[in-house]
Parts: sequence; structure tokens; C-alpha cells
Amino acid sequence: MANTMQFSSIIQKNSLHCQALSWQRFAFAKCVSSSSRLCVSVRNSCGGRGGLRVSCEGARIDVIERKKSENLGVDESEKQLTCVMKFGGSSLASAKRMREVAELILSFPNERPVIVLSAMGKTTNKLLLAGEKAVSCGVTNISCIDELSFIKDLHDRTVDELGIDRSIIATHLEELEQLLKGIAMLKELTPRSRDYLVSFGECMSTRIFAAYLNKIGVKARQYDAFDIGFITTDDFTNADILEATYPAVAKRLHGDWITDLAIPIVTGFLGKAWRTCAITTLGRGGSDLTATTIGKALGLQEIQVSADAEKEHVWKDVDGVLTCDPNIHPHAKPVPYLTFDEAAELAYFGAQVLHPQSMRPAREGDIPVRVKNSYNPNAPGTLIRRSRDMSKAVLTSIVLKRNVTMLDIVSTRMLGQYGFLAKVFSTFEDLGISVDVVATSEVSLSLTLDPSKLWSRELIQQASELDHVVEELEKIAIVNLLQHRSIISLIGNVQRSSLILEKAFRVLRRSGVNVQMISQGASKVNISLIVNDDEAEQCVRALHETFFESDLANLDCVCGSENNSSLV
Repeated sequence: MANTMQFSSIIQKNSLHCQALSWQRFAFAKCVSSSSRLCVSVRNSCGGRGGLRVSCEGARIDVIERKKSENLGVDESEKQLTCVMKFGGSSLASAKRMREVAELILSFPNERPVIVLSAMGKTTNKLLLAGEKAVSCGVTNISCIDELSFIKDLHDRTVDELGIDRSIIATHLEELEQLLKGIAMLKELTPRSRDYLVSFGECMSTRIFAAYLNKIGVKARQYDAFDIGFITTDDFTNADILEATYPAVAKRLHGDWITDLAIPIVTGFLGKAWRTCAITTLGRGGSDLTATTIGKALGLQEIQVSADAEKEHVWKDVDGVLTCDPNIHPHAKPVPYLTFDEAAELAYFGAQVLHPQSMRPAREGDIPVRVKNSYNPNAPGTLIRRSRDMSKAVLTSIVLKRNVTMLDIVSTRMLGQYGFLAKVFSTFEDLGISVDVVATSEVSLSLTLDPSKLWSRELIQQASELDHVVEELEKIAIVNLLQHRSIISLIGNVQRSSLILEKAFRVLRRSGVNVQMISQGASKVNISLIVNDDEAEQCVRALHETFFESDLANLDCVCGSENNSSLV
């Protein structure tokens, strides 16, 4: 017998940038049968578009019932959105760049895309700096904040150059200044108000771009992600997207599209908290996650219509994913193909091309992601998918994560004392600190602490917090703290790990570099090496020259001959 759980909630459809409010009542029913088949139904009791019933089995969701569209004059194939294209801040930094992005989108006449946009240029950074200054500058001095003036000038100049009426963003600029005055009065910038503050960047960039497309005769419709079903946790500044997002976003975007064919222009990076209904952000680079989430939601519908329409484009300012950071080594090369696992490891360990969490929706929906260069649209970019031919692959990319803190922890108890590792990791959990790389034995543990930047502040590098970590750990162990370390991650075919390690250690030995820690095993695509910060870039260059600028076809032979000669 199926177990049934029903609950209902009142959701206020409230754009924090709009005064008009409307209420929608949704009823959710969740039925779990003995065959583990999940059925979710969503009914709109306000007389809007017809209900959507979704059947979920595993990670796949198929739309099995939808009110038939009354727009019978449109060809059936034109009722389907085909892809998601995401553009970052550097691609939208000026009116000129926005025109180029519009031309790029229109150069794909067979696509019917959803466009996801970040804020213009460095707007997010400027908003954060403005908020920090507002805390201490006083209400009367808000208009004198340089960052606020920069934001106003940038957006006003952009709409003027694009020939758009300033009224498109006038209300947002006024509300932004009022918000900063409120922060100045309270003398406090909370995580919740910080998220609201930075949301103005995406809300303005999408309105400008949608208005420009309409001006040049391309019908477009702007959407704030927090108003179309992006439901998140209440973890401000780094919220997680909840499963309820997918059917809600699919219903809204697809429903509007079949009623009125207008290109959706969606704010990246933003969501709405499940409990508080406040605006949340998805962490730095969260627009990538917005794009893959929409891709998964729409892909679930497109399975029924067009099998070749399940793709996403993430447009960046590099020619796809590269073999290393081009700022470290100018001979970095584009990587044509990646697996989702490789892309996730690259993102987490420092590659700035994709958001670390953005691969999850694409992987779950089995939707290929193509990373392309908005400055060089003819470049093929990098295609990321579930699997690829690894028969000839050795190393895919080298990623450097700088300024890492390393801890050597040795138990003060004798061998055979259980619970040591549990106590160590519970300490990090209590302090809210993430761990990067780990190497363990029964009585000792070496690990690195994640230096991920929360906005512009390096959480783990603050001396007081590090002292607290050491103080807590010294209650159960002897602790040696080592700062200014770097993680060099070798992303590739770990089935050939012996070859990778042999060649890598030979290169590092010749460079006079001592590897202080190595981690391999949990990840099937990553080998991590810990070295001193001041040696890291030298190591990356030497490794890149060996793995990507020499004849890898003869790599096995070279290693074998060197080994034989060393035995003579």
C-alpha cells in the first residue's frame, strides 16, 4: 500500500524590486509506492495555467500530463526551448559587449535558447564594497560612495549607448541607494541583506539586455530567478538549490514560451529561500549553477520532443577549459572533451571556468555542457559529458590552488585507539571549516583546509580562527600547522596513475621540489600534490611542458628506458 504525505503552503510571489504583490496557493502531494516510484503533483488554485503532474523515477523526471496549449497556430517544434546559454560578467561589461553577445545569440538561428546572465563586469564586487562602506560612512554620505557612483554611471551609460530608456533600471538604482542608506542606519551588513544587495547586479543586467533585444526586433522576456521557481535553502551567500526547483522552473519557462514565443532572459546566481522567502545567492560563480539547473529542468521536458536538444552553452572569456592557468603558463591549450567527474574536480580545485556545484544538475539530467569563448565564438570550446574515450588519455589538466593551510595531526594515544579520526573531523564540523585533501594512518592525519573565499574574505586565513582550530585539536593530538602551501591537482586518467606519478616525481625531483603530501584514491580522476607556495608555479610550468608539450605517445617508452638505464 502506498504511503501518502500531503502538505500545503502559501507562497508569496514577491519580487523585492517590485511593489506589486500577488498570492499563489499551491498544493503538493507526494506518493511513494512499494516500487519506489515517486509521483508529485502541483496544482495552481488561482486559475492560472493548467496543472503539471510530474513522475519521478530515480534521477529522471518525465512530464506525463500537461494542459494542451491553445496556441495552435505555432508549429509544434517551435514550442520547445532547445538550449541554455550562460554569459558571465566580462561578456557583459559594456554596451559594446552586450551587442556582441546579442549578435552571437542570433548567429544560432536554429536554437531557441534560454539566456542566463551574470551582473555587468565587476558590479558584484562593487556592490559588496559599497555595502561594507555603508556600514561605517553614515546615511548622509551614501551618495558619495565611489562604488555606488561607478555602478550608476556604468548602467546609465550602457542604456544610453544601447538606445534604451533609463526607466528600465531607474527604480532599481533608487532602491539600491535606499538599501545602502538602510545598511548605514543599522550599521550592519548581514548575510541576508548582503544577498539582497548583490542581487541588483543581475536584476539590472538582464533587464537591460532584454530591453535591447526587444529594441532590435528580437522578442525577449526578462525573469528574476527568485520569481520563477528557484527555491533554495536559507543558507545566505551560499544557498543550495532544492529539488522542488526543477518542476517549478520547467512549468514557468515552458508555459510562458508556448503561450508567447519570447526568448527568456534569466538572472543567474539568485534564488528564493524556502523558509524566509528572501533572496539568496548560490555562491561565487553561481550563474553556472543557474544555467545547469535550467538545463536539467528543460531537458526533462525535451526528452519527449527532441533528443538532440539537450545541451547547454556556458560562454566564458577563454577558449573552453584549458590544460592549465594561462596566467601561469602561456602555452596552455584548450581541452576538447571532459567528463562530468573531471570538470567537477577541476572546478573544486581552482579552475575558474565553472562553478564547483554546477556539474551536479547536468550530470543528473545527463545534459552535455559546452564551454565556449564569447570573445572567440568560432573556437569549438570544451564539451563536458558523462563519458569520453580515455584509452589514450594520460593527463587532462593541471590545476593550482594557492595559499592553502596544511595540518599534520598525530594522536597522543597508543595504537588501536578507535575514534581518533571521528574526533578530528567532528572538530572541523563544529567550527564550520571545510577540508580539502586528506592522507591518513591509524594514529596520524595530514590534511589541508579549504581557503575558498566567501565573497572577498578568506575565512580560514584569519589568524584568530586558525589559532582556535589548533587549540581545539591539541586537546586530542599533537598539531603542526604549516601555512603558505599549494595544492597541485593532476586531473586525468588515474588508471594510468603509476605513469603519471613516475613522470611527475621525476620532473619535481629535477626541479628540486619536495612533495609534502600526496592524496589519491577517493577521486578516480585526481591526484593531488602539496608543495610550498613559492614553488607551485614553477612546478605547474615544468609539469605542463612534460605532459602537454612533449611526445606523450612515447612517454611509456621514455620512462621505461630511463628506468632500465638507472639499473645499469
